[in-house]
Amino acid sequence: MTLSTETRRRRTFAIISHPDAGKTTLTEKLLLFSGAIHIAGSVKARKATRHATSDWMEIEKQRGISVASSVMQMLYRDHVINLLDTPGHRDFSEDTYRVLTAVDSALMVIDAANGVEPQTRRLIEVCRQRNTPIITFINKMDREGRDPLELLDEVEQALGMPCVPMAWPVGQGKLFAGIMDLRKEQMRLFKPGSDKLADEGDEIVPFAEKDKLRERIGTEFELAEGNVELVQEAAPRYDEASFLEAKQTPVFFGSAINNFGIREVLDAIADLAPPPRSRISSGLKEATKSYPSREVQPEQDGFSGVVFKVQANMDANHRDRIAFVRVCSGKFTSGMKLKVQRTAKELRPTSVVTFMSQRREAVEEAYAGDIIGFTTHGGVQLGDTITEGMGSQADLQFTGLPFFAPEIIRSVEVADPLRSKQLRAGLTQLGEEGAIQVFRPVAGSVLLLGAVGQLQFEVVAHRLEHEYGVKARVMNSPYQVARWVTCAPKTAAKWN
Repeated sequence: MTLSTETRRRRTFAIISHPDAGKTTLTEKLLLFSGAIHIAGSVKARKATRHATSDWMEIEKQRGISVASSVMQMLYRDHVINLLDTPGHRDFSEDTYRVLTAVDSALMVIDAANGVEPQTRRLIEVCRQRNTPIITFINKMDREGRDPLELLDEVEQALGMPCVPMAWPVGQGKLFAGIMDLRKEQMRLFKPGSDKLADEGDEIVPFAEKDKLRERIGTEFELAEGNVELVQEAAPRYDEASFLEAKQTPVFFGSAINNFGIREVLDAIADLAPPPRSRISSGLKEATKSYPSREVQPEQDGFSGVVFKVQANMDANHRDRIAFVRVCSGKFTSGMKLKVQRTAKELRPTSVVTFMSQRREAVEEAYAGDIIGFTTHGGVQLGDTITEGMGSQADLQFTGLPFFAPEIIRSVEVADPLRSKQLRAGLTQLGEEGAIQVFRPVAGSVLLLGAVGQLQFEVVAHRLEHEYGVKARVMNSPYQVARWVTCAPKTAAKWN
């Protein structure tokens, strides 16, 4: 296949939601339906050996929440789909915001009972700032929830764009009878079962046999028919250009826990979500070099990528650090000589992988839109641009990766003074991930940690103990704010 053909096969998207909307469960089921896994882990199950595929950290398995983003690649209908599962909790939003810079679209999950919740609104705003197309999935239709028309209105208000329903629920809660697929003009009848494989055994009835559905389902189907007619009259038709410009959102309904409505979403990702898009290399001037601003097309020759995530200790046996790189243009091949633009240093990674959460597979080649990872020993940082270092790629500099000032500052002490070296090494590596910031006061030996949320400190303490063998105490600090202070040279001279 040509470079252009391979690029057009790629779909790279993030799943976003408020905590407990069913995001990680939906991630599992998308993997199941694509054939990437053969049994889904259950977030709610109390089985010691069964957890969500995307939740690989020990603390995630214990608490049943996502605290770090995960990357998973799967094949579906000749498409290479790169799925990024993001943390839903506000305290881990930094990781989510950075992931959103590495994707071409987003799948927003909404709880049918709770509607658009605060964290979802914040993530929507990030997507809108980047004009990221959003597909909406309203989950948990098998439970009692709010009226679908009311939910659509709330989504429209939150997104600031019209909704285009491409599926419609028939009934809700105990009366949930299935989903009308408005794209294919058929209805999938609801069959509960969290352990069934994909949508095997689901009964599908074409709209040509609506009389059969009216007789079988009764009032709920007639009510759904009326709502569909109302929505189709009031809502705009689906327009590809408007969707890609983030000016309308296709809407789907279902029940992730019951493997229901997943096929329609997966098909929409393949059919509607955009392939890799062009990226802007920002114009920058440094002491010895100038980087002109220009648009980088995904199918152009010459590999380039950007580091959007660094993760320590994905393999507990090797204490490694993996740099996650979104391929922005060209083709990566195994053994390729790379260059870190920030330092101008050569990089020749020996083990480049693709991901299925914690599991990795060696990759021989990758194209724009793919997420690849390689082991780093401190030479790569968040936001670094990686290129082949030659030709038209030699002066690229991708920017836009967000960094946040800490909102909470705590001090940290090691319980055993003999483990101080391990504490510093652990905090240095965890600090490179970007979730916490490590400060060293001019006076005193107590280290300070900064983060945007309280849960980050609990995660750090847990990881220090279980990944580095260091028991640490995280305590209150007299400091409240950490900021860089800059001023003009003449002003600075007055203080000397």
